[in-house]
Amino acid sequence: IPESSTKSDPRDFSKKSVEELARDLANPNTPLTSLKLKVQYREFEGDLPNANHQNSTTLLFQPTLPFPLDNGNTVYFRPGIPLKLNDSVYDSGTGEFDDELGLGDITIDLQYGGINKENGNLWTVGLVSTLPTASDSDLGLNKFTLGPGFQFGNLTKTSVLGAYINHQWDVAGSGDTDVSLSGLQAFAIHLPGGGWNWGSSPIISYNHENDEWNVPINLVCGKTVKISGRPWKFAFEVNYFVEHDEAMGNQWMFGLIIAPVVENQIANWFR
Repeated sequence: IPESSTKSDPRDFSKKSVEELARDLANPNTPLTSLKLKVQYREFEGDLPNANHQNSTTLLFQPTLPFPLDNGNTVYFRPGIPLKLNDSVYDSGTGEFDDELGLGDITIDLQYGGINKENGNLWTVGLVSTLPTASDSDLGLNKFTLGPGFQFGNLTKTSVLGAYINHQWDVAGSGDTDVSLSGLQAFAIHLPGGGWNWGSSPIISYNHENDEWNVPINLVCGKTVKISGRPWKFAFEVNYFVEHDEAMGNQWMFGLIIAPVVENQIANWFR
């Protein structure tokens, strides 16, 4: 019997416990395909007139699509598609804010990497990009951006620790804004059992063009459950920003996360 037929497929979620599923979904190099949907509510503050009374709501679709390779590593494709239900846009002509509705710029994260099953060390290297897909010029930068990204960390039965680092430059587009943006997402997640997870996963950025940081204090808590045999992850996060853009930036961000696990039918085409 070939060795591969004696081992369970890590992508097969049907026989996994909620503890195993919670660990897989906390793992940034997860073998599972999930259709993550985030509802993000933001409150702002800044030097612009009336900035402290502005808020926005974004619906972010962020699926994780892993494509396992014969060498044991995986290609990870993670797009981010934002629908801005209301976005506070400042009109310098009138000195007032307008609410805008529409599609924002789509981000693309394409990584290659894997995990050492003996010691739990995980890694990826790849590219990150932003596409000028905004339905209105006020909802995006009108620039193509591109840059490197890499990730490292460690996975145990009860924790996930690590960081994802990236940088983007503008490479094309008609927008007036130059882009040179560094990002860091650190993650420290505890898995106490029963499908629960809690910890911190702040996304920190530094804009080299205007010398400004965005630094949140982040707390996240979630639970993985099975509904009619299908795994679902539900989570809630809160961010308080200790550093943000001076003119107008995030003060608070609250997020509700819903992520059903599905089969990656596209990957099955190549099996």
